[in-house]
Amino acid sequence: MSGPQCCENPPTLSSSCGVGSVAEIGGLKAYVSGPSDSKLAILLISDVYVISPNCSSVIVVKGTRPFGTLRRKAWAFLSKCYEAPNLRKLADKVAAAGFYVVVPDFFYGDPFAPTTTTIQVWIKSHGADKGFEDAKPIIAELKSRGVTTIGAAGFCWGAKVVVELSKVGLIQAAVLLHPSLVTVDDIKDVKAPIAILGAETDHLAPPELLKQFEEVLSTRPEVNSYVKIFPGVAHGWSVRYKVEDEEAVKRAEEAHQNMVDWFNQYAK
Repeated sequence: MSGPQCCENPPTLSSSCGVGSVAEIGGLKAYVSGPSDSKLAILLISDVYVISPNCSSVIVVKGTRPFGTLRRKAWAFLSKCYEAPNLRKLADKVAAAGFYVVVPDFFYGDPFAPTTTTIQVWIKSHGADKGFEDAKPIIAELKSRGVTTIGAAGFCWGAKVVVELSKVGLIQAAVLLHPSLVTVDDIKDVKAPIAILGAETDHLAPPELLKQFEEVLSTRPEVNSYVKIFPGVAHGWSVRYKVEDEEAVKRAEEAHQNMVDWFNQYAK
């Protein structure tokens, strides 16, 4: 289930939009980085905040979280920009390892905005099932360009999309970071090598659930797997960290390197 923790600590905005560019792939706009002629591609599937890739405007709004028990705070959102710099920097880092990286706008410019709706309402028209279907034309186009191996990493909401892609054999490697909506039954059906990176404090994917994932995967030797629980971090730590927080950056970068290492091993 999606809940308050899924929506905490929205991304800090920046005018820096990475070294990549914006392109349309499979009918969706996307931030892309890396060699476009690479035979190796990686999809980064965002959480609910990373949206349209046209870096032209930012709207900053203030409001109240839609969860009455949580404190008030200022919320900042992107209007028409993949200007969540942490994810873009991560895309560029993965690209530097030799991959063509695609960060699609699965929300069609309509991200979750807690000033106007609740996550429970928003998710009804932005389900991971729709993200899964929208990912298929992207993968088809990449293959039509000569890409032979595709990996995918999903953050929170995006993890469910990655799992669904793995279950039908559309990707060759999977990484889940602080997943949401993923069930034990999902893990029973994954086909691609899978790394699961979780947080010590996570109400959406608590360590107890991740240990269940690990137990299931231990009975499936045909699927290479790795489960790691990061101490001292909370849901969203890998992409919603503050760059001025050295410890938070260090912990996020550890997860990033784990992800790149997994793709280097199983998507090359």
